[in-house]
Amino acid sequence: MADGPESNAIAARRALANGPEAACKYRNFAIYRYVLWRVEALDESVVREIEALPADMQARFLRIAERVRSIGLANVGEPHVKHIEGKLWEIRMSGRDGIGRAIYVAATGRRVVVLHAFMKKTQKTPRSAIELALARAKRIQP
Repeated sequence: MADGPESNAIAARRALANGPEAACKYRNFAIYRYVLWRVEALDESVVREIEALPADMQARFLRIAERVRSIGLANVGEPHVKHIEGKLWEIRMSGRDGIGRAIYVAATGRRVVVLHAFMKKTQKTPRSAIELALARAKRIQP
């Protein structure tokens, strides 16, 4: 068998037939469709916070969440997500009415748990929003 892109593609297809774990040693694009993440809200209060965002920011949140689900959290970077501190990260949304953020943590079982969503009024993420997210993070079930 010849070396090159075509032989790699054939090997990746064979590995995918044996399961996603076997495909990991081949090209990353071959396993994207098997790396499914779940994006979920911690509780109803977070759902209400997301629903309170303007419609264009809700749409942006849903597009980023779908991107995380389809290609995996590790493959989504700035400008869509950014690290805040510790285990806290933020989904970054902008729209006609300003800038919104959804603070989340990555949990076991390939889960992204959204802890707090809000509209930004200042350049920096408010400390109160970070503290609220940290307090809510303690309630996550492993």
